[in-house]
Amino acid sequence: MNKRINIAIDGPAGAGKSTVAKMVAEEISFIYVDTGAMYRALTWYALQNDCNVDDEPGLVNLLKKTDIQLINQGGVLHIYLNKQDVTEEIRSSEVTGQVSYVAKHGEIRKEMVAKQQQLALAGGTVMDGRDIGTAVLPHAELKIFLTATVEERATRRHEELVSKGIKSDYLSLKKQIAQRDKLDSEREVAPLKKASDAIEIDSTSMTINEVVEAINALIDKGDYNVE
Repeated sequence: MNKRINIAIDGPAGAGKSTVAKMVAEEISFIYVDTGAMYRALTWYALQNDCNVDDEPGLVNLLKKTDIQLINQGGVLHIYLNKQDVTEEIRSSEVTGQVSYVAKHGEIRKEMVAKQQQLALAGGTVMDGRDIGTAVLPHAELKIFLTATVEERATRRHEELVSKGIKSDYLSLKKQIAQRDKLDSEREVAPLKKASDAIEIDSTSMTINEVVEAINALIDKGDYNVE
């Protein structure tokens, strides 16, 4: 095998996809592509420009004016939009509450998928999102569907925010995550669903390190090309 593999990690909000994907990519020296951050960046930009998240033509026009870059700086992934570092801004609760509405639009996903597929052309990527194994990289050599209960995902998010000194309400988070699950699963274009050839990992009672170890074991077992 000449080309290195692509690894797709899908799953609902708060399942730990980004953290796991980053760690796996680092261990095998692959490029980590945070597709969710790309949608978050556009959502943040839309909110900054008073563009309604239900206005698909307006969002497409906005996207065409944006340059979204994912840059690794000292082992930390930074998100740049039109050369502005928006890494922290795109994680705000306001963006979190609106990003699923932006991501449901067909034309937006079409533009984003093209960007993501371009990044994976040479292989050697770990990409996480909602539809990587089904729509973005349907031919990815290894597909993981990472999940956890709504309660566990809300608890993790709550603890993360509190640890950063950000005020958080567990019940509101739980409701918000359940709503995102509904929106992501029911959208018409590329809904959240497990690919038929994906391996499901329920991380509810697992640590992040245990999930990473499980994925690394699957890579070794499959004898995939990561060199």
